[in-house]
Amino acid sequence: MLKRRQGEKNYYIRAFVLGLGLSFLVFIPFMAIDGGRFLFYGDFNVQQVPFYRLAHDAIRSGQLGWSQHTDLGANFIGSYSFYLLGSPFFWLTIPFPSEWMQYMMGPLLILKFACASLTGYIYLHRYTKTPDTALIGSILYAFSGFSIYNIFFNHFHEAIVFFPLLLAALDEYMATRRRGLFALAVAACCFVNYYFFVGQVTFTLIYFFLRMLWGDWRLSFRDFLFLALEAVLGVGISCALLVPSILAVLQNSRTGNIINGWNAVLYNKNQRYLHILECFFFPPDLPARPNFTPESESRWASLGAWLPLFSMSGVIGWLQLRRKHWLKKLLWTLFFMALVPGLNSAFQMMNSAYYARWFYMLTLMMALATVMSLEEERVDWKRSLVWTLSITLGITAVVGFTPVSETVDGEQSVSFGLMQYPTRFWSYAAISLISLAALFYVFTFRRDSRRSFQRGTIWAASIVSVLYSIFFIALGKTQSDYTWDHLIPYSLNGGASIDLPDLQQCRSDFYESVDNAGMFWKVPTIQAFHSVVPGSVMEFYSSVGVQRDVASRPETSHYGVRALTSVHWLFDDDHDSDYFAGEDSSEPLMPGWAYYGNANGFDIWENQYYIPMGFSYDYYITRSEYEKLSKGTDSTAGDRELAMLRAVVLEDKDVQDFEGLLTHLPPENRAFNQSLYPQDCLDRAASACQSFQYTRTGFSATLDTDTEELVFFSVPYEPGWSARVNGEPAKITRVNVGFMAVVVPVGEQVQIEFTYRTPGLTAGILGSLLSLGLLAAYLVLARRLKEKPQPPAPRFMRLEPFSEYEKRHRATFLRPGAMIPHFPRQAALPPEDPQQEAQLPGAGEKDPAPVEYAERVDLDTPEEAPEEEIPGEEVPGVETSGEEAPEQQEEPKL
Repeated sequence: MLKRRQGEKNYYIRAFVLGLGLSFLVFIPFMAIDGGRFLFYGDFNVQQVPFYRLAHDAIRSGQLGWSQHTDLGANFIGSYSFYLLGSPFFWLTIPFPSEWMQYMMGPLLILKFACASLTGYIYLHRYTKTPDTALIGSILYAFSGFSIYNIFFNHFHEAIVFFPLLLAALDEYMATRRRGLFALAVAACCFVNYYFFVGQVTFTLIYFFLRMLWGDWRLSFRDFLFLALEAVLGVGISCALLVPSILAVLQNSRTGNIINGWNAVLYNKNQRYLHILECFFFPPDLPARPNFTPESESRWASLGAWLPLFSMSGVIGWLQLRRKHWLKKLLWTLFFMALVPGLNSAFQMMNSAYYARWFYMLTLMMALATVMSLEEERVDWKRSLVWTLSITLGITAVVGFTPVSETVDGEQSVSFGLMQYPTRFWSYAAISLISLAALFYVFTFRRDSRRSFQRGTIWAASIVSVLYSIFFIALGKTQSDYTWDHLIPYSLNGGASIDLPDLQQCRSDFYESVDNAGMFWKVPTIQAFHSVVPGSVMEFYSSVGVQRDVASRPETSHYGVRALTSVHWLFDDDHDSDYFAGEDSSEPLMPGWAYYGNANGFDIWENQYYIPMGFSYDYYITRSEYEKLSKGTDSTAGDRELAMLRAVVLEDKDVQDFEGLLTHLPPENRAFNQSLYPQDCLDRAASACQSFQYTRTGFSATLDTDTEELVFFSVPYEPGWSARVNGEPAKITRVNVGFMAVVVPVGEQVQIEFTYRTPGLTAGILGSLLSLGLLAAYLVLARRLKEKPQPPAPRFMRLEPFSEYEKRHRATFLRPGAMIPHFPRQAALPPEDPQQEAQLPGAGEKDPAPVEYAERVDLDTPEEAPEEEIPGEEVPGVETSGEEAPEQQEEPKL
């Protein structure tokens, strides 16, 4: 027993080390090319890399409330819990210096793949006869098409790592009624990433109830209540991060886009169906660069589910079994849900945007079906390989050879192929076909023994995983030509050679530069590529005609927005072809900007009409009057943003609170244009604060006033803000469609201090502590309760008279030898002893000898148990002693 446990532990280590070694081979070459860094393209470079450093530095400095470096300002916990705050991998970086962060992205990815291999093995090994087979499945899961695709989205890998633990804990509860593990697994998954947890809840409910309805699991009502209690306690334990995150996300307008109507029944892009199908048979397309189906509008949908080496062969083999099994039903259910938009959206709270970001759960089930097929003698691998090869060739032929007719300049031409990038397409097809050829080789030439077959399969799967992963990453790196030209020398250096006096007290603008350029330098800016920002930011940008979905990128036509938000400096990349003021720097795209100098690879421009943070107004207009003004566009500034430079916008309900303090803007002063813009800026700048600075808990300012004034700050309004003026509490008023203002008295050096406390954080921490206490009490109580005997697991075969079977199925067993199989079944996985293979009936003989039926327990049962003997009952045709069975036997009677 001790040796067996040590062997199991060794396989846990093997799974981790194997994943670690393979991912090391994948990432180290690219880290060497980029000087120890791992850089990819797109979102990885401009989101994951700066986010890690910004959050790392914020935690080390204790600035956990407000982040002035995220868009116009954001709730730090609410904005970054989706990306990294719940990740244990991120917290490993905290002891290291800030300068090391750019070098830690590669090692962290290597560690994530290793942990995914380990957790995949933890779940799969319960269902396999040998640990080596589970090890094969762990490779398939850790290096599936979904995992490799989402290197682009680095933070998705936490869900890939932790999800198998959720199912493993549920399986453990159902098999042994072990208390507490499921609650901890729920807490971990919810804490790591609340977005993916929604999909995991949906999947786990399907997984649980399908196995219950199918009779694979049995559960008393009391145990069901205990299981539900553990689920609730698990969610409660995660409240410290979950509650602030929910309060922040509810402000996001994208959460309200619920799928409905025909869009819930059929995809509005017919190419998407082919995209879903091909992702199971081919390595994943590059994110944002769909090749098989260019018009499917699923550029960032995470459509990847290919299993290296096996593709769909093991899954098809399992689905073709004439056997009732919960996994077959589950797979068919999941495939059907993937094809129906409304059901697919159930994994993301019914949102109308199309994503397949739950496919990592599907790939785990596909890996399970594949490894179980290897050990199941009834799987016809030849047929499943033919099916897989046929579908692969069919998709290749359709996409690669379909003729396309085009008319250009009156001349018609015909080309072949629906793909957008032919070279890349044929590379994908070659990888898929070579992978199937390698699988055929293993089945043909590595079946002399079980050890040889398992080693050959692990080697083949490992080689395919490493090579196609390297190909995918190398292909992705070709999409970013700015790594050494810009990112490494000018962004990752943190703007070291920029020496401007007030970069932290004002905001900056980056013209046609990489996304989140200001975040790399840790300076406040108006640009941001970030999905989770305050709702007031989205409301403001929408009101002035700036599109704000996943990023803030106001065009230069919105020069009024720059003045209102206190933008002082503009940085124009000096080694690209996009010039802010033309090649001769003589025609700036916005009024009032003057050339300042060059540093750190940028031309620097200064706003001559800069308004410092914190300024006052003499006039106001109501929100309803504001709504009647024109919005801006990508080519013109609207009246709305220019009006806010002359009069503050008050909500209609707040107007009476400022009677006597502000004057209603007269009708004759309601002309807004570029010629009047400079004077409005100068008037506001004259009333600005003498000093302004951000603090660990918010910001502070000082100013001299001759009269009582309403002082405006272009900081997004949030419920967590509180203000003090000269040490006394002051009311914060929401003005200018999403920003804040406070009334200050007459005086010199008036002190204004804003403090931010994360909404829901205190309540969430208390909820987590309470749930932990309840979980501890539950475990103590559960140990004292007397466990009832568990119902027996369903048996593979129920003994009954043949007459009953003949009556139901209209069969007869009168022919001698009717129950003797003439072709012995054998699993793809060879016997453990090579000599057993030669001893199998039929080996080397033309006429196989009768095979004795041995007693067997179905793989579905959680524990192996011998068949219960029934007195006076025997199975016809099966020898019960050393004597030879007669050719005919009378029908047994019970």
